[in-house]
Amino acid sequence: MTKINDGDYYSDVASYYNDDALLGFEARASINTSLERIRNDFRRISTRYKFNRVLEIGCGPGFDVHWFASKYPDKRFIAVDISEEMVKLTQERLDQDNLKNATVINSDERNLVNQFGNESFDMIYVYFGALNTVSDLKQSASHIYSLLKPNGIAVLTFVNKWYLRELFVQTLKLNFKIATARLGKIWGGYSVDRFLPSHCYSVSRIKKAFNKFQIVDKRGYSIFYPPWYNDHKIKNKPEKAEKLWALDQKIQSTPLWSKGEYTLFVFQK
Repeated sequence: MTKINDGDYYSDVASYYNDDALLGFEARASINTSLERIRNDFRRISTRYKFNRVLEIGCGPGFDVHWFASKYPDKRFIAVDISEEMVKLTQERLDQDNLKNATVINSDERNLVNQFGNESFDMIYVYFGALNTVSDLKQSASHIYSLLKPNGIAVLTFVNKWYLRELFVQTLKLNFKIATARLGKIWGGYSVDRFLPSHCYSVSRIKKAFNKFQIVDKRGYSIFYPPWYNDHKIKNKPEKAEKLWALDQKIQSTPLWSKGEYTLFVFQK
């Protein structure tokens, strides 16, 4: 992978998400039915495992840390985000319901071991691809490994490099730049008018970076079911949504599981 100046890179990522927060990301996300359905499945998988002290990396406006802290008042949750504006939104969300068992801080994965120490968490989760915006995935994997207690669990999701539906559909539309955007070393994110410095990962790339861990579960999302940014295609078509979601579940045991919009891995230390 091309070497990136970390200072400039992380500054650009933070700036992007600061703007996103101010441009109404929170409101858009809260009414997206596909996003919510996928999010709920991430949570369902995460809560299969025992935890007492949990870290969320890339919390955005705080939907998930708020959900966990509300549901598990006897557990401790810490959320971090690189964006100061997203941290503000998360703090407001936690304060609104007086959730004292959750804390949010402005940071990124490079500093967490120094901030919290080795073997600090039973579980670490990353939803919706925050690790796609790190400069060095292998180094981030090492940080996560250090932060987890022995037998600790990491529930990590990634924007997929080989999203076949997008590749096929955009090629048919002769949108070759969009069709192949994920295949390069740097991906510009979802926005058509703003650039997010990021990377899309193949399954082999993820496994190589996290080779210290044991894989205890894996899943793919939006293989046939639309990705969150195409929620309008099924928002008012519940029967179609159910059929496509069910189809995705049926093919999890086939090679197609890893050809959707997102991949999820459950790693154990």
